Amino acid sequence: METELANAQNDGNKMSSHHQTSQINPTQQATFEVCQSFFFDAAHHLERKIETEGSRRIHGHTYNAEVAVTGPVDPATGMVMDIGFIRIEVAKVRALLDHHLLDEVPGLGIPTIENLCIFIAKTMQANGLKISRVSVWRDGIGDMCNMVIPS
Repeated sequence: METELANAQNDGNKMSSHHQTSQINPTQQATFEVCQSFFFDAAHHLERKIETEGSRRIHGHTYNAEVAVTGPVDPATGMVMDIGFIRIEVAKVRALLDHHLLDEVPGLGIPTIENLCIFIAKTMQANGLKISRVSVWRDGIGDMCNMVIPS
């Protein structure tokens, strides 16, 4: 396998100089997504049309979430942005949700995973972070929501 890979690389090096100069550095056109994941434990209840019995009672979940910032790499720093800034904002959002009754979180609305995505995005954007994606999921039951925010 290593010999085949070496031969393929050598064959690639034998391309004409015209073909080699037309190749583009992939980082010049690439967009990078820097992500920070976190979790929180919270309770809620929901009024639903199906699976009503368990949803109507107050119950809890461990929620996982991920926020992303998308952009080019700044040549001066080598980063899209310092991920430490994302961690600071994640800690603030987590404090609003972790070990809370989601029904009582101001600004959340009905405590669905869709509304959690919106709440996380709005809270972080209000603090100056330009979020490109928020994902919220519950491993225990396999539910997931991705919110992609157009730039």
